[in-house]
Amino acid sequence: MASFKSMNREELTAVRNQLQAEYDAYKAKGLSLNMARGIPSKAQLELSMGLLDSVNSSTDLTGINGADYRNYGILDGIPEAKQLFADLFHVTTDEIIVGGNSSLTLMFDTISSAMAHGLLGSTPWASLPEVKFLCPVPGYDRHFAITEYFGIKMIPVPMDENGPAMDFIESAVASDPAIKGIWCVPKYSNPVGITYSDEVVRRFANLKPAAKDFRIFWDNAYCIHHLFHEDVQLLDILDECKKAGNPNMVYMYFSTSKITFPGAGLAGMASSKENITAIKKRMTVQSIGPDKINQLRHMKFFKNLDGLLEQMKKHADIIRPKFEAVDSTLTEQFADSDVATWSKPNGGYFVSLNVMDGCAKRTVQLCKEAGVTLTNAGATYPYGNDPHDSNIRIAPTSPTVEELTEAMKILAVSAKLAAADKLLSAGN
Repeated sequence: MASFKSMNREELTAVRNQLQAEYDAYKAKGLSLNMARGIPSKAQLELSMGLLDSVNSSTDLTGINGADYRNYGILDGIPEAKQLFADLFHVTTDEIIVGGNSSLTLMFDTISSAMAHGLLGSTPWASLPEVKFLCPVPGYDRHFAITEYFGIKMIPVPMDENGPAMDFIESAVASDPAIKGIWCVPKYSNPVGITYSDEVVRRFANLKPAAKDFRIFWDNAYCIHHLFHEDVQLLDILDECKKAGNPNMVYMYFSTSKITFPGAGLAGMASSKENITAIKKRMTVQSIGPDKINQLRHMKFFKNLDGLLEQMKKHADIIRPKFEAVDSTLTEQFADSDVATWSKPNGGYFVSLNVMDGCAKRTVQLCKEAGVTLTNAGATYPYGNDPHDSNIRIAPTSPTVEELTEAMKILAVSAKLAAADKLLSAGN
């Protein structure tokens, strides 16, 4: 297909009419496919069914420290689980907390505590005239929802293939004490799929913020979610912060939500010993301990880090063909139309699609009317406001390859139809 922008009005009108006919034919099929969130497929969930049998009535529920895991206590997670995640993230066990199934809960709780009581003796954020967060975009909508809930002002930060714009970040945090944090998905980022370069990680660690309680919220959710059995290396942020003399500046989060069962996995966080000690002090008021039997269940299922990594190879074999189907179908459908570009990630859970400026919302609406529900246009930006109205997040993991192929054809037709209408209305 020729470039839309190079067509005269007569040519573009003819193409638009053809696209409308294709779209109407898809719409008549009455499809119903929800791709609004990145959830594991049934085949992925089946990989972890052995987890349910790893602990039973005959299992010894006494931990390596002699504690009875059926009872209260051990706020920061059982030693076996702490060791597993310490090995994964190259930290010590006293720099880590393992809790329930949701890392988002831990992030929310961290900010809630900062709002009410401050961090390590700092002024409670809620008592300040204004609190701001930097938000690399496109980014994770649930991060933005947390900060918006607490009335924290969000400042978008552009990204390139190496990570967020560090010149902007360095200048902003050094000059504005109201900037208290930044959201980061540093590996296979949501939704673009990039991994921060070593230089970017080092520059983060060497930030000189005006706010002494500035924190990097390092959501390493996809750290082992490789698509091609090849690990794209990410520099250890906590280690770099220590080298830079900023050991308390980062909170790192993780979970097994897309590794075992999203509703019954493990989540945790890593940080400096001083930060972890402060968090555990608060937890003594908040909880009498996590679900230690579930933590033990996971440890008996994985056994060690090698077992965890082997599980991820099985996930990759299931979802890799889906990402390949998205790429091949979009390549075929868009050809040389200059209507869209998209990411080709090496890991993670999403593909980031950029359609013609001003066309994302219309594209998503057309898809929905044809039976394909996508993440809302704008969701990857703070306040749902994509200034270009161009970014759409694609979540390929749950549908089958056949469903994905059909959905991508509908998405492509919708994006081209929206682009043709826009150009025609502009007087092309």
